[in-house]
Amino acid sequence: MRGNQKKLYGVLIRAAADTLQKIGLDPKFVGVRLSVLSVLHTWTRAIEFHPHVHMLVPGGGLDKDGVWRCARKKFLVPVQALSRMFRARFMKLARKALPEETFPKEVWGKEWVVFCKPTFNRAKKVLRYLGRYVHRIAITNQRILATKNGNVTFRYQESKHGTWKTMTLPAGEFLRRYLQHVLPQGFHKVRYYGMLSPANRVTLKRVQLLLEQRSGKKEEEKQEAPEPAPKNICPCCKEGMLVIISWLPRKPRSPTI
Repeated sequence: MRGNQKKLYGVLIRAAADTLQKIGLDPKFVGVRLSVLSVLHTWTRAIEFHPHVHMLVPGGGLDKDGVWRCARKKFLVPVQALSRMFRARFMKLARKALPEETFPKEVWGKEWVVFCKPTFNRAKKVLRYLGRYVHRIAITNQRILATKNGNVTFRYQESKHGTWKTMTLPAGEFLRRYLQHVLPQGFHKVRYYGMLSPANRVTLKRVQLLLEQRSGKKEEEKQEAPEPAPKNICPCCKEGMLVIISWLPRKPRSPTI
């Protein structure tokens, strides 16, 4: 069982990375081989079994000529197409990894969920977000409220509304939920693809230098650009600044006869 679980986890991460890189090569979207930092996550907030992958993808990459191309600011790849391609890739790899297993036909009749959104503006926020999935376990001691009469009571945050709730489970069921999130021995939950792979350190360094040079040119252009003319110039002297404190109400018009 643990061996099959290890294979399926690997298939899940590999299928997600392969799908992103394949659709990223399409010139209609980015036209580059995307890089990926992936982190496996197996639990919900109620510590139920829900394996999925969180992925951090740079907004661009090197094309076939070695030129850096940026993705659109608010759009990387189409989510619906990505979802269907991921489903097909996952099933192909899963059947190859587990030829003795039979997969139900119903998996093709459902839309698989793939969620994509822009990342945070600051690097520290991104690292803090990823750190929660890299170092945390399924539940922390602070969330366990009581252990008595053979039951365990803990609190969890509902994902739909964000409200905090409590749940009480028999100790055996609580342990079962917790232990199913212990990864198989030797499994790497964090993986890198594309330029972020350790095999591409030289290419990654080159890209970092190119982006640093581009950023430096933009700063120089900002410094050399003339300062914009100030707004709200005094209409009388044309020199001082006009600061509006308040507006006086108009006088009411006298009634017409």
